[in-house]
Amino acid sequence: MRVTPDELASALLKRRMLLKDSLPGVIRNLEAEEDNLSPRLDRMKKSFDEANEKVAKFKAERDHFQTSAGTLIPDVKRIRKKLNESGGMINLDPKWKKMMLLEQIEEIESKIQTSALDHKSERKLLEKRRTLISENDKWIRDRKDSNPEMAEYLEKNKEMSKLFKKADKAHSQMIGAVSKAQPLYEKLTIASSEIREIRSQLDRAKELLAQSDKAIEYWEKRIENGFGDLGPGFRDLLKRQKNVDTGGRSSFANSSRKLKQKKSRGEEE
Repeated sequence: MRVTPDELASALLKRRMLLKDSLPGVIRNLEAEEDNLSPRLDRMKKSFDEANEKVAKFKAERDHFQTSAGTLIPDVKRIRKKLNESGGMINLDPKWKKMMLLEQIEEIESKIQTSALDHKSERKLLEKRRTLISENDKWIRDRKDSNPEMAEYLEKNKEMSKLFKKADKAHSQMIGAVSKAQPLYEKLTIASSEIREIRSQLDRAKELLAQSDKAIEYWEKRIENGFGDLGPGFRDLLKRQKNVDTGGRSSFANSSRKLKQKKSRGEEE
C-alpha cells in the first residue's frame, strides 16, 4: 500500500505536535534529575579532593622525613670512620660490624629514591628497613652509656632512626588515605558520567522543543499548500518522484549504478 504525501505529512505533523506536548515534561524530569544529582556530585568532589589532599600531605611528609634521614647517613658513616681511625670503635660488637647496618639502610634508601617500585616491592623494602632500624636502635641503646666518647655518633644514629620511623608512619598513613580515596574516585566517575548523560539529553530535549513550532508550521504549510516549491525553505519535495514518474531513474537506481561503475573501474585497475 502506497503512502501518499498528505498521509506522510499528517503523520509527521502529528508526531511533532505530540513531541511538543511531551517535551516540557521530559525537560522537567531531566532538570529534576540534574538538580538531585548535582549536590551529590559536589559533595563527592569535595570528599575526593579532601582525600587527595591527605594523600599528598602524607606523601610530602614521608618524602621529607625519608630525605632528611637519608642525608644523615653520610654524616654517621663519616663519624664512624673517624672513630675507627682513632680507636674509638674498638669495642664494637662483631655481629654489628658484620651486618653493616648503615650500609644496608643506605642501599635500601637509594633503591627507594631512584627505582620505579610497585607498592609490593616498596613495602618489602620498607619492612626490611624497619627491621634494620630496630637492630640499629638496639645497638645504640647497648652502647650509649658505655661509650660516652661516641655521643655525637650515637645521637646522629638515633636521629636518623627517628626520621626513618616517621617516614614509615607517614607512608602507612598515605597508603591508608589512598585506599579510602579509590572508592570515592570510582563513585565520582560514575556520577560524573551520569550527569553528563542527563545534561546531554536535557540539551537535546530543549533543542527539539525550540524547533517544534517551526517544524509544526512547516508541515502545516505543506499540508495546506502542497509539496512543490513554495519558496525559500520549502523546496520541491516531489522532484525525485516526478522524475521517476516521467521515466527517469530513482535516486536508489542512480546510487546502485554509480556503485557498479565504481566497482567495475576497480576491477579493471
